[in-house]
Amino acid sequence: MIQQAGKPGIMVEVQRHAIGTVADEKLAFAVICARHEDQWLFVRHGQRSTWEVPGGHREPGETVEQAAARELFEETGAEEYSLVPVCDYSVQYDGQPPSFGRLFVSRVERLGMLPESEIAEVVCRAEMPAMMTYPQIQPWLQNWAAEYLRQGEIRK
Repeated sequence: MIQQAGKPGIMVEVQRHAIGTVADEKLAFAVICARHEDQWLFVRHGQRSTWEVPGGHREPGETVEQAAARELFEETGAEEYSLVPVCDYSVQYDGQPPSFGRLFVSRVERLGMLPESEIAEVVCRAEMPAMMTYPQIQPWLQNWAAEYLRQGEIRK
């Protein structure tokens, strides 16, 4: 599935890939669409006024699953949670080489203190905030995570 969006002069292509179809060494990002008390968790970086889905870069020697767990804790203070991979994805700007990541969903049972980090604020919301840091990317990831969760509820 390819989704395209962009500002005038800048085209962004976001593509969904089945897990296992992207080589592990290419997965540079882990993004976690997290639910807490039936709402989505969003974070605000201390140097921005916009909101983000928790996630970030994979560090050297880290698996993408370890990166997801680390980022979820660092950015939200999540202490008890599930973490399930949904899909891999790629983002490509104006014909540049794509970057790849893995999308996870999480059900956070307990939030602890927010560790000292670049994150200034964590909120729980029913819907995605209007002012997102990556508005051309994160709505697609959020929709894929919500779809995954809906399908899981149907299978129960």
